[in-house]
Amino acid sequence: MQPAQQYPGQGGHPETAEDLRAENLVGDKSRGPGKGWRKALHSATFGLINVGESAAEQRRRDLTERARTHVGGGHHRVAVLSLKGGVGKTTTTVALGSMLASLRGDRVLAVDANPDRGTLSDKVRLETAATIRDLLNERGAVSRYADIRGFTSQADSRLEILASDRDPAVSEAFSEEDYREVCRLLEHYYSICLTDCGTGLLHSAMSGVLGLSDQIVLVSSASVDGARSASATLDWLEAHQYGSLVRGAVVVLSMVRTGKSSVDLERLEQHFASRCRAVMRVPWDSHLEEGAEVDLERLAPGTRDAYLQLAATVGEAFAWPR
Repeated sequence: MQPAQQYPGQGGHPETAEDLRAENLVGDKSRGPGKGWRKALHSATFGLINVGESAAEQRRRDLTERARTHVGGGHHRVAVLSLKGGVGKTTTTVALGSMLASLRGDRVLAVDANPDRGTLSDKVRLETAATIRDLLNERGAVSRYADIRGFTSQADSRLEILASDRDPAVSEAFSEEDYREVCRLLEHYYSICLTDCGTGLLHSAMSGVLGLSDQIVLVSSASVDGARSASATLDWLEAHQYGSLVRGAVVVLSMVRTGKSSVDLERLEQHFASRCRAVMRVPWDSHLEEGAEVDLERLAPGTRDAYLQLAATVGEAFAWPR
């Protein structure tokens, strides 16, 4: 008697869709170069000669992948703060948020939690006059993302902005309870929320911001008074049971003028590195100095690269459990 014919999968474990993996079906193709003479050579030889990516391309790909880190808890809150005004806190919020939004596929939102008139709305082209107060007043009518979208403005980078009230007398009423209620609503529709904080640490809303934050970005100028204010902020946080936020913080030395400062930047970096997770320098940029809308495409290459590094460093913490 002839033995029964066996077909693939018989006699062993039956194959499933899990057995159809790319590494089993598709030949190994090393990544081709993205630009420069490497790309020209690769194209001219129809892919026969592939010298691979340059070190710069590999570095950028690594930074991009880190910025795209999956949000482990489903929602991640980043507080961007500074005790001293005029150091680039709001600009950092928008540039960081824009970089993350341009690289990721999920939703990124920046919220203005300044108790006085915030300037976050000055950094993007507004699509609505609605504010965070309007969202609070109409929160009962919000049941889907399209409802939230009516209260936000979106930049070309896909970063969304939720503006604060322009009347300081009204915005003073924004409290810790208000902030917590907004966050409870937003976490259902956004993966990442960056909060542009006021300069004060004692106003009510700040208690809610710090209490809910997963990490903080502390912005300082590369000056003695700016650095002292930033370090004093860390002192205050540690004294008020926020030591874990300090240890996981990223410090940004903003608008650094290379070669034009007598301040020892290396010493500044060492000081903050001894207290926090990372320290980043963002060089002076003529586009950012305008104080108007932030456009990543108009940044100098060095500035854009600095914000990519910042996005990668902040992004690493997205995987941390909440």
